[in-house]
Amino acid sequence: MNFVDEAEISVKAGNGGHGALSFRREKYIPRGGPDGGDGGRGGSVLLRAVEGLNTLADFRFVRHYQAKGGQTGGGKVKTGQGGDDLMIDVPIGTMVYDAQTEELIADMTEVGEVVRVAQGGDGGLGNTTFKSSTNQAPRKITKGKPGDSRTLRLELKVLADVGLLGLPNAGKSTFLRSVSQATPKVANYPFTTLHPELGVVSLGMGSSFVIADIPGLIEGASEGAGLGIQFLRHLARTKLLLHIVDIAPYGDEDAELVNDVRTIVGELKQYSEQTGAELDQLDRWLVINKTDVVLEEDRERIVKELLAELDWDGPVYTISAISRDGTQQLCNDIMNYIDAELKAAEKEVFVSIPDPNEVV
Repeated sequence: MNFVDEAEISVKAGNGGHGALSFRREKYIPRGGPDGGDGGRGGSVLLRAVEGLNTLADFRFVRHYQAKGGQTGGGKVKTGQGGDDLMIDVPIGTMVYDAQTEELIADMTEVGEVVRVAQGGDGGLGNTTFKSSTNQAPRKITKGKPGDSRTLRLELKVLADVGLLGLPNAGKSTFLRSVSQATPKVANYPFTTLHPELGVVSLGMGSSFVIADIPGLIEGASEGAGLGIQFLRHLARTKLLLHIVDIAPYGDEDAELVNDVRTIVGELKQYSEQTGAELDQLDRWLVINKTDVVLEEDRERIVKELLAELDWDGPVYTISAISRDGTQQLCNDIMNYIDAELKAAEKEVFVSIPDPNEVV
């Protein structure tokens, strides 16, 4: 199934059932009076975030969703049956917008989270409701109210702790394979990754994090070159970016690592300026990959020259994803980084409760 990260659907809640116009007709009970019941409420349309879905592809085939309406009330003051709610499952990380106003309705980041996107109409009133001392035989009823109707735009942003960046064939997919159970396609040609891939890195009981790999970027991606930057949105929720650089690019002996790094940095900045996502402000570690194909003495020289020319002062790792050399240390450091970020976030949201006996 092709990966789809945007979809537009229309939803229509059920209409409320009409109230009933009815009078009691029983033997030996003259003038039985009104006994028309109210109409049932229409069903609502709900979205539910579930595990196991990672695409909005199903919404390419079914774009219109309608809940059932409520039934009309009956005699003997019977209320009409309410319409069943319509539950629509979406992937975790789905953002729901009103397509007309662009208002963000919900950001569904929790498993089992349910959001009502269209409210069912109230049922109408039967004539029993209008009985009074001055009107013993009312013939008035009200019709059920229509259910909400709206067009929604769904946008998927995957949930991950770490995002992978790099040019095509930098070895991002190989790295994801080597440290997780994910099985992205790996081949010796550009753009083998055509949609985001997720992998869970487990370092023991209670220690794990999620990595997201997106298609490689090339210069001019922000203008639509290559696969463009449509998948960068999936890195918006990450805490850390790993900028993976190929130390020995395939088929290009004159390639300059400095230009490779600066190309990605430039595309990040362009995307952030266009969307306000501020991806260029996220912490970014430099990961120099494929060290197994370069002699050790050349490796040290290349890395030293690269860092000097970039004036890089952040964390740097040299790894070989295919042989897993250096990957364990990198993953351990990522886990420590994430733990520290979580602890810092807990301190920020901590609210002290004042002592009720303290004099202000």
